[in-house]
Amino acid sequence: MNAQDAGLRAHVVVGREHFAVDVALQVAGGETVAVMGPSGAGKSTLLQALAGFDALDDGEIAVDGQVVDRVTAPRVRTEPMRRGIVLLGQNPRLFPHLSARENVAFGPRAAGVSATEARRDADDWLARVGLPGAGDRRPHQLSGGEAQRVAVARALAAAPSVVLLDEPLVALDPETAGDIRRMLRDQLADTTTVAVTHDAADAVALADRLVVLESGRVTQEGDVRGVLAAPASGFVASIAGVNRIDGLSAGGAWTRGEVRLLAADAASQALAAVDGIALAAVFRPGDVRVGSNVAAGVGVANSWRAVVTRVEPTIAGVRALTDLGAIDLSLTDATALRPGDALTLHVDPAHVRFVAAS
Repeated sequence: MNAQDAGLRAHVVVGREHFAVDVALQVAGGETVAVMGPSGAGKSTLLQALAGFDALDDGEIAVDGQVVDRVTAPRVRTEPMRRGIVLLGQNPRLFPHLSARENVAFGPRAAGVSATEARRDADDWLARVGLPGAGDRRPHQLSGGEAQRVAVARALAAAPSVVLLDEPLVALDPETAGDIRRMLRDQLADTTTVAVTHDAADAVALADRLVVLESGRVTQEGDVRGVLAAPASGFVASIAGVNRIDGLSAGGAWTRGEVRLLAADAASQALAAVDGIALAAVFRPGDVRVGSNVAAGVGVANSWRAVVTRVEPTIAGVRALTDLGAIDLSLTDATALRPGDALTLHVDPAHVRFVAAS
């Protein structure tokens, strides 16, 4: 196998009731790619097709240069267990009648490894995922986090070419999820991985690249932090925790009605230099300031008047959603805030970025 063939190359087309999932995906050997998207965007369908559990309507899947699924002639359809791909989901799905050791040893033994060697390697894998000495315990004797660790060990003990993660941390408490996230980062460092997640923290911690899937299509992809810093859609803005407001360039600024925003960075200024370009202004709710002492009106850059539409509690205080962006406030500042209240808002140009809007 050539080094350039290592990894996963796929074009997955699977019809669904309201749209077709149509995704081209390339993951280099040892790379981790995170996949995020709204509920129903086709993320799990993508993984099920890669693993061989959903049939392709069109496309092709290759693992380490070997085609394992192809619709056009010559047709290829490799069984899931022979693809070199393992899928790890929210449910560990351990064999209840087997010990942790025998669960981990199951894959290697099925592949012809001797029982003695498979069990010895299983104990080694259990230690690597943080469960030394747990080999004799049955699944009902394990906590949810421990069961997920055994599931990871079982998946990796089979020496797969590709690991697929379908939100394996979603059912765990934050502390346990954090522990297993760190373990996954260490154990998957050299494994080709596709990780579906709803949590930006997982994407940042685990992945080299981020692919955003919406209505079955890739709408944005690139370096994880780069995608989150320049969201191309409202969905990406929501997971990144930033405001993304569409407008137009005019006079070197972003404009929307009477509101005019300036940005301090050179890339944003270059985008705004040509009038009439569709732009989105991106800024964090925590960078917005409120106060009657801030002037706002026609021609006053980076200050505007907004009406509160909803008030939501957050861990640190309150988030006020307005007709033009969200604001993070302390509980003290938001004591008397109600929907319908008019506010004067301001954001410093240093905290604003412009991105091209479709």
